[in-house]
Amino acid sequence: MQVQSMHFKARAGQKLADERLQKNLKILSTNWTGGRARAITELDDFEATRDDAIRRRNLALSNLDVWLERFEKEATARGATVLFAETPADASRLVVEIAKKHGVRKVTKSKSMVSEEMALNRALEAAGIQPVETDLGEYILQINDNEPPSHIVAPVVHKSKDEVSDLFAKVHQRPRLTDIPQMTREAREFLRPHFLSSDMGVSGGNFLVAETGSVAIFTNEGNEGMCTVLPPVHVVVTGIEKVLPTLDDLAAVARLLPRSATGQSISNYFSILTGTRAPDEVDGPEHTYFVLVDGGRTGLVGGEFQDMLRCIRCGACMNHCPVYQKIGGHTYGWVYPGPMGSVLTPSYVGIENALDLPQAATMCGECHVVCPMKIPLPDLLRKLREKQLERGLRPWTERLGLAAWRFAARRPGLYRPMVRIAARLLKAVGGKRGRIAQLPMAGGWTDHRDLTIPTGPTFKERWARRSGPGSGH
Repeated sequence: MQVQSMHFKARAGQKLADERLQKNLKILSTNWTGGRARAITELDDFEATRDDAIRRRNLALSNLDVWLERFEKEATARGATVLFAETPADASRLVVEIAKKHGVRKVTKSKSMVSEEMALNRALEAAGIQPVETDLGEYILQINDNEPPSHIVAPVVHKSKDEVSDLFAKVHQRPRLTDIPQMTREAREFLRPHFLSSDMGVSGGNFLVAETGSVAIFTNEGNEGMCTVLPPVHVVVTGIEKVLPTLDDLAAVARLLPRSATGQSISNYFSILTGTRAPDEVDGPEHTYFVLVDGGRTGLVGGEFQDMLRCIRCGACMNHCPVYQKIGGHTYGWVYPGPMGSVLTPSYVGIENALDLPQAATMCGECHVVCPMKIPLPDLLRKLREKQLERGLRPWTERLGLAAWRFAARRPGLYRPMVRIAARLLKAVGGKRGRIAQLPMAGGWTDHRDLTIPTGPTFKERWARRSGPGSGH
């Protein structure tokens, strides 16, 4: 998937003007946020559960190399092959080589955001191999000219039922349906022949378990089982940070993921897959491969952004983000949207290739509050903003304005009268309307919204009146 994060501002304007998208995105601020709130109350002590899971994730990351080696040893002992890829492009090349080795002509895919990082479908098609997305949302996007997902859990949340109905009627060449169960059945009928004729299945992996060499996968549709059990070859693609030491660690994190993602106590399907098919087993792959992707992840280990590696890809941060709720996922221009994407994308592809993403937040802190891993997303976004200023990547007017503010803020004798004068000037400009529609040097703000003028005296003036002379406060 090509990085297009440099076009954030232009895309945001387009999405804000898209009335259908605005209507579709309301599901995030109603069904999903409410579902999460209800689901966490099922736990006796949500905060203790969360703290325990965070502790386990931190322990795994503090010895990431050790647990990856243990995972490789245990997975290999159970018949799997473990391969490491430094870049997403390397990972795609490895998957294509595996497919060619086994004479694969068709690949059925379960949902995987890492495969989006890898642009895997494009690489398979270039090699003459047919990729078939089997997650319902991903399938809809694939038959719609390979449209990218807009959400990491619900990839097609930006589309309405009517849009999907029109698409199915056009592509499937059948009468238009509007009943969701009937539409789902129609998609199943088209996908079933692909499941039965697939030569290789590709899945993601929510977590890897070092002590058993297993992969854990959470899904809600059951298509994952058809991709991982039926084909003779199964390839797991996932990030190196997903490794957990033990099954106990997996159980701790599993109590949080579905609740934070979809508001469920547990996903409809939860699989722990280990090794290849044994002689006395009736199903399972003959060949299992793990392609573990770095893609910039080791660059975060031990640094000020390591907390980001705790992310379990639940999507809660974007579900609750007021920015994402208005512009959707495509605006962010790469695989990972929302607050987590605004940190991950600059970290993985370079901050110079995603200049606007650290600014794409109100800093309200909601993402930090709802994150099951307590990742300090606002703090990380602030650090990225600081790095942009240090490297001179922000407009000169912005840098000059911040430098002037810093100069004054460090000198109270200068700052206080400046604030009083500025407040009075804004009141004069705002007049009776109480708002300013156009303000010189602040077009980036007033081009899209009115600036509310300050009311009453400044804080310092109010405090002085409240405290009174000689109060000592």
